[in-house]
Amino acid sequence: MATWIDFKELRSKLKFADVIQHYGIEAKVKGDRAYALCPLPSHPTRSDGKKRTPSLSIHLTRSIFQCFGCGKSGNSLEFCSIMEGFDPSDPDQFRESAQTVSEVFGITANTSAKPAHRKAKTSVTESKAVEVAPTPNPPDPTLPVIVNATLEFTLKNLDPKHPYLLERGFTSDTIERFGLGFCGKGMMKDRIAIPLHSGKGELVGYAGRLVEDKAIDDEHPRYLFPGSREREGKRYEFRKSELLYGLNHLAEHVNDLIIVEGFASVWWLHQHGYGTAVAVMGSSASSQQIDLMLARLTEAGRLWIFTDEDDAGRDCAKSLLCNMASRRMVKWARSGEEGKQPTDFSADELEAMLWTL
Repeated sequence: MATWIDFKELRSKLKFADVIQHYGIEAKVKGDRAYALCPLPSHPTRSDGKKRTPSLSIHLTRSIFQCFGCGKSGNSLEFCSIMEGFDPSDPDQFRESAQTVSEVFGITANTSAKPAHRKAKTSVTESKAVEVAPTPNPPDPTLPVIVNATLEFTLKNLDPKHPYLLERGFTSDTIERFGLGFCGKGMMKDRIAIPLHSGKGELVGYAGRLVEDKAIDDEHPRYLFPGSREREGKRYEFRKSELLYGLNHLAEHVNDLIIVEGFASVWWLHQHGYGTAVAVMGSSASSQQIDLMLARLTEAGRLWIFTDEDDAGRDCAKSLLCNMASRRMVKWARSGEEGKQPTDFSADELEAMLWTL
């Protein structure tokens, strides 16, 4: 028998104000936000001798965090998991960390005993955890890790004419260009399969977008990313923080690079003639992704920030401004309309915001 925890209930009870106090984080609070030096073990240390600046932003009401330095983001439970030495992207470690966190903070989260042979879910996303049954053989930490390895297979029989794509206004040319299609079986069942490529064009994985929004919950996240696997004495991991979605469609060097958050924004912009759009696949840009931007832009190139008009999008844009403004010309394309995303704009509206491209 294995102990199961209601992750959603645990997250709702795990307040970031308590987390800050428990870990002794010195934070400055402004309204419902707190700012501090990032204490995460994975945060890189400075070797240039310069003083660190607060890069950790915490939304106290929503219990989410984002570090503009190391690129980590997520909810309060994921933050505590990392602080306790676990990897929240690994299902087995995440489940173990949830038990540890509930004990550390004295939170009861509807634990119950369930059969350990229940089939495990094998993937989680950045901010959506699923319940995972323990495996008899946990991951071996001594194995060499291969990151974003080239896949040896492709998904077959994808439906490129699914209503989810067509009703959102995407043309057959756009769907074909990005290799999109509805998947009817396997891990990507009931999702739009989205091929993920390295900057050199190698297929390194698939993301899956659930087509039925009403089916989205903790066990069925909106987006599903590849999980970790072990094979032939090696551990294979997918890290989206080391990729820019759509980079493989660009020339070796470009004068203008448009940064968006999500997949659909890339499709929409390419469809309307803005062929240098790439996505960070989330609401923050990692240091590796920033390096990829710099490598692809010419010395006189311009970075266009076109994030969503919400708190997360604006935080992402501000972080990019801080990291890029001293190295390249940066423009922030904004509509000022709360909640708007790039896919909400017509061709004329896009031209008005990106007219100097």
